[in-house]
Formats: sequence, structure tokens, C-alpha cells
Amino acid sequence: MNKVFAHAMDALHDVADGATLMLGGFGLCGIPENCIAALVQKGVSGLTCISNNAGVDDFGLGLLLQRRQIKKMMSSYVGENAEFERQLLQGELEVDLIPQGTLATRIQMAGMGIPAFFTPAGYGTEVAEGKEVREFDGKKYLMEMALHADFAMVKAWRGDTMGNLVFRKTTRNFSTSMARAGNITIAEVEELVQPGELDPDSIHVPGIYVHRIFKGANYGKRIERRTVQE
Repeated sequence: MNKVFAHAMDALHDVADGATLMLGGFGLCGIPENCIAALVQKGVSGLTCISNNAGVDDFGLGLLLQRRQIKKMMSSYVGENAEFERQLLQGELEVDLIPQGTLATRIQMAGMGIPAFFTPAGYGTEVAEGKEVREFDGKKYLMEMALHADFAMVKAWRGDTMGNLVFRKTTRNFSTSMARAGNITIAEVEELVQPGELDPDSIHVPGIYVHRIFKGANYGKRIERRTVQE
């Protein structure tokens, strides 16, 4: 099975209106920039996007928000995006804010084939509305469902043509879990190599989870908020 695609538009050829997408990254660190650019170019709409953040106004998922391509965001932190805030307050965007640990675990459970789990995070808050509550050892827990997606899109440092992926430092973040939770996982990489060129002990996502891979280009690698001393 040939997993290699020439570029993002080829790899995303069957992403259609109304799709549910997982997009790796933490803030702007390790986001699938080429995949996002291809989604903008394709013009698909009505998307449900599962991502820790919602990008910033002019980069990352903020580009999809600008063009009203996202119907629903499922995220943990969205405070750096003014357009996101505007759409939320105007009722133009559905939002499911999820505690960060819960978001990570819901994605992990999908990759492990576990349909649901119990967590104390969010009990007694708006997060608990409509969810089953059980008591364990005198403490209340919410039942949270695993999160699945039609497509998971991640960006890795290096990958081989069999789909094995290596991430660099903190760019692993949500990506290693998301790669296991998509019906179709699409990986963009900075370096695409042949099988055998990656150290087996350094592989973070085995190729069995990756369905499509391509070599990305023109990475901006923006810093979400730069803080320096005077």
C-alpha cells in the first residue's frame, strides 16, 4: 500500500463538508500548517474541529475561522483568537470547552478502543451538564466519551514512506494520541525518508496508524506569544 502523497491537496482529496477533524498542536507548536492551508484552499465548510487551541486570528485554525469554515470547535484553550471570541458571542460558532486533561484522555481512549471513562474534572460545573455522574469512594465522577474523528491531521519532524513518525521535542503534544484516533490519519513531515532510516527506538507513532503521508513545505513555525526580558 502506497501511503505517500505529493502534497497536502492530494492527501486531503476526500475531506468533505461536515467532516470531523482532529488537528495536532499545542498553541501554534507543531500544528499541521500545510493541511490547514489545503483546507482553506478547498473551501470545505461545516467542519467540526478537535484541537487544543483555535489558532490565532491570522494563522493556524484562525484562517479557517476567518472564512467561516468551522461549524463547531472542541477545544481546551481559545484565548488568543479574537475572531473566535466574536463568533462565539454572536452565536455563529458552536463551542465545546473541555478541560485539557479530559480532552487529552478522550482522544487517548479512542485510540485504545475504550468507549468511555470516569473523571472528577468538571463535576459541579457547566462541563457536567447532561453527563452521567457516578460516585466512587465517596467522590463524584463524570462519564466522558472517547473522541473519534473522520480525519486526524498531524505534523511530525521526520517520517518514512511506511508512515512511521518521529516528533521533535514538545511538538509531540496532542499529535501522538490524535494519530491513533482518526479513521484516516494524515501526516505531514519536514523530512520524508526511506524505511530503515529512522531509529526504531525513536519512533513515536508506528506506521500502522498512519494512512497518508507527505513532505510539507514553507513552515512558518510561529510563536503564539513571545515573552522576553527587557
